[in-house]
Amino acid sequence: MLQVAPSTYYDARSRPPPARTIRDAELTPKLEQLFTHNHSVYGRRKLWKAARREGIDAGRDQVARLMAAAGLRGASRAKRRFTTKADPSHVRAPDLVSRDFHAAGPDELWVCDFTYCSTWSGVVYVAFVTDVYSRRIVGWKAARQMTTPLVTDALNMAAWTRRATDLAGLVCHSDAGSQYTSIAYTERLSDIGAAPSIGTVGDSYDNALAETVNGLYKTELHRNPAALANNGGPWRGLDDLEVATCAWVSWFNSERLHSELSDRTPAEVEADHYARLARAPAA
Repeated sequence: MLQVAPSTYYDARSRPPPARTIRDAELTPKLEQLFTHNHSVYGRRKLWKAARREGIDAGRDQVARLMAAAGLRGASRAKRRFTTKADPSHVRAPDLVSRDFHAAGPDELWVCDFTYCSTWSGVVYVAFVTDVYSRRIVGWKAARQMTTPLVTDALNMAAWTRRATDLAGLVCHSDAGSQYTSIAYTERLSDIGAAPSIGTVGDSYDNALAETVNGLYKTELHRNPAALANNGGPWRGLDDLEVATCAWVSWFNSERLHSELSDRTPAEVEADHYARLARAPAA
């Protein structure tokens, strides 16, 4: 019916598979394992970069083709609900950043914000403190209420993380939420030698880097296969979310590749910075 000669059929049947097919069969499991290890969030470019760092010789287009064939898709960020509620009775600090989120070294500029996650027992709020230079999350806290202790505890963790560093001159930038303009929070900033900086009300661009961290957290944490194994739904409560957040922050700081850091990790950026300082001659 197909008008194929028997010799053609048997020749095709005995012919070894092409080198490309063999290579694809070898690469696909490695890419799938690398994709899963990184919370299943990497798109084709970052997965290609991660593969090269692991010594896997693969091209970017090849990685994209194999991802499509295996049904692997990177995470995409969704719109978020804003949690900022300003208190007009609080005196706000000036904006010392003016949307210039750059720093010459660690602990020159921190950005702070908090977001929320749904659990079976209700909403849980998570606050982060991020070092602008290295993109490292230096402090975080999860709580059931978005009160001043939520952001103050995150700041306390950040100060403890940098306990071996003199934080005098540090600028700590946040939005105009009442938690960040409270007396308790501003006094704690003064205790560690940091200067408060606050953007305008209702403008996410004034704290864009912190908003980015929040967006990545909500997108990437929900893509974590270990988290989704919990019946494929939200976490049971605060304790489960804290465990998942701790694992995500550890991965974010030590393993996640950041485009703004030339596809390096925050840990690598800080290690390189201090290595350069150690090599520099004394003034």
